[in-house]
Amino acid sequence: MSVQLHSPLKTPSGVVFPNRLVKAAMAESLADKDNDPSDKYITLYDTWSSGGWGAVITGIPFLFPLSRYIILTPFTGEMEVSTIYMGHPNNINCKPAPSPATRDKWERWALAARQNDTPALVQLVHPGRQSPAGCGNRSFFAKAVAPSAVPVILGNSMTDYVLSKLLFGTPRAMTVKEIHEAVQQFTAAAKLCHESGFTGVQIHAAHGFLLTQFLSPKTNTRTDSYGGTPSNRARIVIEVIHAIRAVVPPTFCIGIKLNSADIGGHESLDESLEQVGLIVAEGIDFLEISGGTIENLRMSAGDAPSVKSARTIHREAFFLDYARSVRSHYPNVLLMVTGGFRSRKGMQAALDSGACDLVGLGRPSAIWPRLAKEVLLNEDMKDEDARCDLRFVRGNWFVRNLGPKIVGAGVDVLYYAGQIARMAEGKGTSPPPVGA
Repeated sequence: MSVQLHSPLKTPSGVVFPNRLVKAAMAESLADKDNDPSDKYITLYDTWSSGGWGAVITGIPFLFPLSRYIILTPFTGEMEVSTIYMGHPNNINCKPAPSPATRDKWERWALAARQNDTPALVQLVHPGRQSPAGCGNRSFFAKAVAPSAVPVILGNSMTDYVLSKLLFGTPRAMTVKEIHEAVQQFTAAAKLCHESGFTGVQIHAAHGFLLTQFLSPKTNTRTDSYGGTPSNRARIVIEVIHAIRAVVPPTFCIGIKLNSADIGGHESLDESLEQVGLIVAEGIDFLEISGGTIENLRMSAGDAPSVKSARTIHREAFFLDYARSVRSHYPNVLLMVTGGFRSRKGMQAALDSGACDLVGLGRPSAIWPRLAKEVLLNEDMKDEDARCDLRFVRGNWFVRNLGPKIVGAGVDVLYYAGQIARMAEGKGTSPPPVGA
């Protein structure tokens, strides 16, 4: 029997998602001066939790001001586990010893997110080499950290080269002690989420952040127990899962977000699937498949051969092909695919194919916070009308033709971040206009 979008799903930890539609992590960046959840988060998540979603995953973007311009990565947001290495100075972070005031803000945030019995998960991340210069409690000249001293390369032009050097420079390789400290930072953040009342956490091991950097042979050239083989490169991820499981109850939901394999590039399908197998063996609740890094902007364009080509229903999602590979090797893992879904028919086709169990929606949820309840799960709305089409915001002529590629991709993210900010202020939202 076909699994329907409105069908509930029970995770291995016992958490029940009332339907298959998940509000994926999206750009927010609304922390207060103490890097705690501001009152705007209450308004924002009160809105999303009433939208009929099967679950909501929190997120904060990664924005970096440069003079009068804004450079930003076109990827999802997260809660920073480190106060020293951050993606943006206004992101929420996890302090070593949260004060009662901080805990109170977190509890209010969790209460708003979990209204209407909506499962709410916090996405956890360490940016690694994607921490811009001076971002976090470190000096402007202090290097970011990474598995290996591999610099971020934003593009091939001279402007891209200069921005790469100015914003990120070359990170320094982490010591084994620092790796263990990073594991404990993820653990402390997950513990705070549990104690605040959240349903679970999602470990961010995609989009070029620290855990992704360890998984990839491009950014991990270590020769110790954290590098050299696919299993060694996955070691830190396994340790993070182990450590979190040790401090939260078995009913606490733990998901993970991974990039699809870069076939023909630096990550082979076989090595990627080997790492997935090691992670699945740890008993995670679900695996979300996404893609892209600062250097390879697939999160905006997807894995389709041509962004301009017409997509069939079965190609609507960006990363379904990789999901099918994961499914064929690990049939029992719960899979969530995020990226490119825009119609009820496309989402239902993805479920029918068996490639995924959950559908993640990012940008559409920033425009239509009650999309699940009012459109996709609304039985009174015909299939042909149950859509959430959105234009890619390309910016002006300069951005499209002369600006660095990261700026061009950032224009699109900036638009949706602006809509989220409006939502957090109790204002209405709107899709990009024609010609944006």
